[in-house]
Amino acid sequence: MTVPSSCPTIPVPRWCPPAAGTRVLAMCGLGGFAERVAVPAAAAVPIPAMLDAARAATFTQSHCTALFGLRDRAGLRAGETVFVLGAGGGVGLAAVQVATALGARVLAGASSAAKREAALAAGAEAAIDTAEDVKAAVRTWSDGGVDVVYDPVGGALADPALRALREGGRYAVIGFASGGIPALPLNQVLLRNRTVVGVDWGAWAMSRPLDQQALLGELLTLVAGGRLVPVAPRTEPLEAAGTVLDDLLGRRVVGKVALIP
Repeated sequence: MTVPSSCPTIPVPRWCPPAAGTRVLAMCGLGGFAERVAVPAAAAVPIPAMLDAARAATFTQSHCTALFGLRDRAGLRAGETVFVLGAGGGVGLAAVQVATALGARVLAGASSAAKREAALAAGAEAAIDTAEDVKAAVRTWSDGGVDVVYDPVGGALADPALRALREGGRYAVIGFASGGIPALPLNQVLLRNRTVVGVDWGAWAMSRPLDQQALLGELLTLVAGGRLVPVAPRTEPLEAAGTVLDDLLGRRVVGKVALIP
């Protein structure tokens, strides 16, 4: 087709890579345990001055999953209530912080006193021991049931957490850190018009890179404005990577761990 010369031209904005020396973060997939990495220029995202290197290195995966899962998949709104399982781990702490930044009230569930204390410090209104009666504790705190359950744990906790949802509640499936993939009773989904939603941020981000850039940009704007203050991770030397991975698999880590070259 021939375009008439009278048609106006529409300028297309060009993306420019950060200038040399700019502090950036990047998701590099495999091969990140290194002193230097090469990533596509578009993957290098400038970071605010208040975000130090260790927090930046542990920021993207957990916080993007939280915003995508809570807001975009579970439809969390300001004033609603959220129960976060595994709230003392890196994924759970990010969910506590993001839910709070979105204006929600947060109840944290964790298996140890140290993890519950970390969740409270991150902004949770209250915390419960998940070794106790989860359904009863959540319903008592929320006056009948929470609006959203954020579950990166799975296993035996899934059933009581589902039953702790109020009418029209949403259950966000994040992962299975416990190792067990639960079989949820679908009658509990039907009876109170509840919804179960899957949250696969990684696949979504890979297939929609521009949307992912926008999502990460929103989060970094919250950090720059002081509405989101990522928890400082534990730091270990790069050569301790094997030990750190073993701690993660054994669920002995509170929050995140950053490897320092």
